Amino acid sequence: QSGSDSLVRFDGAIGVDPLTPVNGVDAINIVRGVNPSGRVWTIRRFSASVGRDGSINARAGGLLLASGDVIGTRAGVAQVALTLFCGAANNTATAFNSAPAAMDTEGNFHLTGVLTQDGVNRAVLPQTCDNPALLIRTVGANGAPGVWLAAGIPDPDARD
Repeated sequence: QSGSDSLVRFDGAIGVDPLTPVNGVDAINIVRGVNPSGRVWTIRRFSASVGRDGSINARAGGLLLASGDVIGTRAGVAQVALTLFCGAANNTATAFNSAPAAMDTEGNFHLTGVLTQDGVNRAVLPQTCDNPALLIRTVGANGAPGVWLAAGIPDPDARD
């Protein structure tokens, strides 16, 4: 994606910590209405670009568990999907989902495709993506995105 064709880009990512302090008390780390994984994850590399036409291209390396006896593995996670949120940082943001992508045993994946809101048709994205959040999520048995494992870091230098 180049220049004006890109709606939003992400460079780097933050692995999930299932708990976050709220007023001095640990609370579930829910982001845009999506529950976190039950374990801490880490991610070594991540980049993604979302085009104004709804296309998405993302690449990640080293998305692995960061705790417990399964540390340094992907455990049972063999597929991921991406969800882009545009809008207010609450449960009213609009969500756009990718199709699933395979993740290898080293936690690497490459996803190309289009975002959708209904699981079938290409999404019509807004002119601007205010407060963008891009979550890397598990994929359920039904093919739907599940809990989040990591979040992309918006690249402000790439935005128009």
